Amino acid sequence: MDLGIATRVALVGASSKGLGRAIAEELAEAGCRLVICARSPEPLEETRAALAAGGTEVVAVAADLSTAEGCDAVVDAAFDAYGRVDILVNNAGGPPSGPFEQHDIEAWRSAVQLTLESVLHLTRRVLPGMKERRWGRILNVTSIAVKQPVDGLILSNTVRSAVTGFARTLANEVAPFGVTVNNLMPGYTRTDRLDHLADAIAEREGIERDAAFARWTDQVPMARVGEPEEFAALAGFLASERASYITAQSIAVDGGWIRSLV
Repeated sequence: MDLGIATRVALVGASSKGLGRAIAEELAEAGCRLVICARSPEPLEETRAALAAGGTEVVAVAADLSTAEGCDAVVDAAFDAYGRVDILVNNAGGPPSGPFEQHDIEAWRSAVQLTLESVLHLTRRVLPGMKERRWGRILNVTSIAVKQPVDGLILSNTVRSAVTGFARTLANEVAPFGVTVNNLMPGYTRTDRLDHLADAIAEREGIERDAAFARWTDQVPMARVGEPEEFAALAGFLASERASYITAQSIAVDGGWIRSLV
């Protein structure tokens, strides 16, 4: 399927592995030029080389998106290389798991900086150009937890819900300019993040790691966790020309885990 976004410039956060890398690969397949970023230089360079070997024009920036300086560095690199950003994928990993009393105020501040402020900083930098060109796609990777809170993820449940409120409001403001804003809600997906959550649950509850995974798969009607490329397929579509009338939505890729009607 031709998504109509060949040569568009896409900036994908936290894209050296996991969901971010899968999205970068999906957009590369669609012909986008890419800016990828992550905190760790080595896996970032491996991802850059793999994408470039496939013929994708790609710039890699080692940066911490939990800081304004890191966000600015990535956007500056995009502007220096391509002069614009057409597709912004806000993705910055997730805050630590654990119950409320385990997290001090610094943990809350860090969660806000990583999960909410990174979205605000990056969006603020790229939105004026999108409005001027009257075309843009802003995709926020949130979580099924904003629709149906997940036990033990109080930081994520709270801060990702703030991202959802921001995006829903922004979508109405920028719709007249041809800019869409949507949230993608991954369910339990086979990534390093899921491995870390399983380890944390196993340690906290004194159970085997496999038991944590079994608990999740038992909750999913498809009886398995998702694959990153299954999630990335939705990102590719929402970034496309074909999705030009889809905005202000939060769409789950969760194998049917969310039980609500809408």
